[in-house]
Amino acid sequence: MSDLHTRVLLERETLIESRRWLHQHAELSWKECETTDYIERHLQDMGGNLILSRPTPTSVMAVLKTGRPGRTVAIRADIDALPIQEENELEYRSIHKGVMHACGHDGHTAILLSAVRLLTEQPDLLCGELRFIFQHAEEVPPGGAVEVIAAGVLDGVDEVYGLHLTSILPTGQFGVCPGVLTSSTDRFDVCIQGKGGHSSMPQECVDPIVTGAELICALQTIVSRSIAPSDAAVLSVCRAEGGSAYNVIPNSFTITGSVRTYDEKVRTRIQERIETLAKGIAAAHGAKAEFTYSRGYDSIVNDTALTQMGRNLIAQTFGESHVTDLSPIAPGDDFCYYSQKCPGFFVELGAANSKLGSDAPHHNPRYRMDEDALVYGLEYTVALLRARCSQ
Repeated sequence: MSDLHTRVLLERETLIESRRWLHQHAELSWKECETTDYIERHLQDMGGNLILSRPTPTSVMAVLKTGRPGRTVAIRADIDALPIQEENELEYRSIHKGVMHACGHDGHTAILLSAVRLLTEQPDLLCGELRFIFQHAEEVPPGGAVEVIAAGVLDGVDEVYGLHLTSILPTGQFGVCPGVLTSSTDRFDVCIQGKGGHSSMPQECVDPIVTGAELICALQTIVSRSIAPSDAAVLSVCRAEGGSAYNVIPNSFTITGSVRTYDEKVRTRIQERIETLAKGIAAAHGAKAEFTYSRGYDSIVNDTALTQMGRNLIAQTFGESHVTDLSPIAPGDDFCYYSQKCPGFFVELGAANSKLGSDAPHHNPRYRMDEDALVYGLEYTVALLRARCSQ
């Protein structure tokens, strides 16, 4: 058993206690005031080696300058929660009505806090500069990453790292993927303007619901007929609204959906096809279509060399059996903007355990992680940063 593993096990109780406090005090994007106060207070208790700052009102950065030449390495944890009413019967369930950590950000924050503590205990083992970024507002595009990067958190950084606890892998499995890891996350809205009237006289109307129904079906052909089979993409219509009475044809009908792609050309092609179909089908029915396409997060692109390094470190630390080679996944993350500024590596860490009831998907009111995953995350984080900032 390594000295690091022994120290991580000693930290386990503090790590879980921190995660549970954060879970209980979940806060929404751009409102993480109590959360950042908690983070800052604990960082201050770690001693005078850390330089603390607030890149934005609800984010925190701690910098450890060793005074010795070496890399400048950054690592980020997201800290915000979701507008979900928790259904778990836990003693530490969220005390804020309608707000819940249902995506693991409480775990990410707790892992990074404990990692800072362990690294500052032995600063003489390190060289270069380490930046620990506790970032707000990942859940709501354009995301907090844009703001903290604009504030300078990556200025002079050589490489950047991130981790996400996931329910798609069992506890202790690290999902690794070189190159494109996540999809882009876009939204489209189509409002069809027709001409309403009495349901008994449809010939006097321009029915936006019939027009919208045809459009919904036509949209399903974009991926299968306008995109090459080798290019993965997902287009989903997730909301369709119109009308308020059983005998009235409404004036308008609204369709909202999402698009996930892994390639910028495919992304642009789908945007163009949605607009063409929406306006063309509307015109064919004598209606008009108002089209809006909102681009969300870009794809996270892992640096190939850093990914191989990370994969090797995981295998050396935990064994080859703990490495899962992932194909690109659909969920998006604003870590994409970090990896656009400097080489980066983002890893998925399994936190699912069906025996403990910890297998509900993310963004679910019954989501709960297997807290053993936190121990894996902490040991990985400290081992990684020591390896990249060792003398």
